[in-house]
Order: sequence, then C-alpha cells, then structure tokens
Amino acid sequence: MRWQGRRKSDNVEDMRGAGGGGRGLKIGGGIGGLGVVIAILYMLLGGNPGDVTQSLQVDQPAAAGPAEPLSAKDQEMGDFVRTVLASIEDVWRARFRGAGATYTDPRLVLFSGSVDSACGYAGAASGPFYCPGDSKVYIDLAFFEDMQRELGAPGDFALAYVIAHEVGHHVQNVLGINDQVMARRGRLSEKDFNQLMVRMELQADFLAGVWAHYANMDPGFLESGDIEEGMNAASAVGDDRIMKRTQGYVVPDAFTHGTSEQRVRWFKKGFETGDINQGDTFGAKVL
Repeated sequence: MRWQGRRKSDNVEDMRGAGGGGRGLKIGGGIGGLGVVIAILYMLLGGNPGDVTQSLQVDQPAAAGPAEPLSAKDQEMGDFVRTVLASIEDVWRARFRGAGATYTDPRLVLFSGSVDSACGYAGAASGPFYCPGDSKVYIDLAFFEDMQRELGAPGDFALAYVIAHEVGHHVQNVLGINDQVMARRGRLSEKDFNQLMVRMELQADFLAGVWAHYANMDPGFLESGDIEEGMNAASAVGDDRIMKRTQGYVVPDAFTHGTSEQRVRWFKKGFETGDINQGDTFGAKVL
C-alpha cells in the first residue's frame, strides 16, 4: 500500500504507552497455554471480549504508571492505522450520502496490553474487536505480530482488511443489523445463533471488500498483491482452519465466523461489486 502522505483520521484514541495493563494472563479451567491460542484466534475479527473471560481468567489492569514514549516503528504503525481509517471513513460517508442517509464515524482505540470498553475488559488475548456499546474499534497492534507469526497472514493490507472488517461491524450497528441479531440471542438455540453470527461476520467481510473496491479506485493507493494479502488474511481466520489448527478437528455447528472459503468469497464479492446491496448474507440460501 502507498499510504504515506495521505489524509489521517482524527477519530483515533492512542492509549499506547499510557502505563499499566501488561500482556500477562492467568489461565483458568486447566486449559493451559492452548487456551491463550484459542482465545487469540477466536477474538480475531469480531469476537466479544466478554465471551473470552467466560473461559479465561484475565488479570485486571494494573495501576497506571508513567507514560512511555512510542518508538519510531510504533508511531509509523499509528500513522498507518489513521490513514487506513481515513480511507474507510471517506468510503462509508460517500456510500451513505449517496443513499440519502447519515453515517457517523466510529472511534478507533489503539491500546497496549489491556483496555476497558463498554463491552467489558479486554486483555492480551482480545485481538481487534468492535464494541457496539460505545461505537469503538479496539486494536492492540502487537496482535498483528501474532497474526503474522501464528496465522501466516503478513502484509500491510492484511491489517487494513482487519480494520475494514471491524468498521464493517460499525456499519451494521448504524444500520440496526447488530440490534436485530442480538435481539434473537435468547430465543435461538446455541447452534442456530451461531449460524446467525456466521452470517453477520460474513457480511462484515463483504463490507470490508466494498471498502477495498473503492480504495482500489483511489489512484496510487493500493499496490499489486494487496487484495491477495486481504484474501489470505480472510482465509487464515476461517473457523475450519482455526479449529483444525487448535484442536485437530472441525465442528461445523460451533462455527461463528464462517469457513475460510466463505470468508474469502464474501470479501471478494464485496471487492468485485462495490455494491452494498449485494451483501445480504442473512437472506442468502448458500453461504
């Protein structure tokens, strides 16, 4: 991606280096180190931090210490996130404006190790997530080192795809989709609700693809291989691939995000069409 020199978003709260909240975890329930891996993979792209704490005992944040200066690399990563978020803002503002609707930007919080959100306390295993309670995307950028090392999903566009996916959940929240889905949580079996969550996650992948469609129309922004990096990242976080990696077998009824093939296909559909009306994963007979 050729992102330097472009507009940066003002909707970023950079809490890195603020002190307190290390990356340590206390693992409960006898699940050991494997629990950390499972939690990390589950949280990537859409998991709720409150769900993780049901199986992991997470340290509460330590008292805040003195702020630490960010390294040059950390500052560059922050600038990258701001630039990608600005592009995503421009795309969704234009799409909503074209439909005669109003789009409200989410805030994006950069944190190190731990953070409190309206959705609960998130520790080291919490990866990127969107919280509809405060309309914020939360990202610990150290997680992307884990993503590249553990999942084999390198590249700057892989990170851009993750941000676009989480903002896709914000678009769903603005449109009222999130409320409709969550209203059915107590009325469906776990299996049926999981299937509903798969459709919601695949739609967020589609919406990430819609952003990529318009980002690709911005002269000089994307480079050859960027979209492939995004599709590789989508494939890396498929439920089937994660289950195979962490437990050696696949349980389709427990899927909450979709298979690798499904995630890639819906992202690709959004990228190829750029038409939000083509993303009705809830009405699709075949996912």
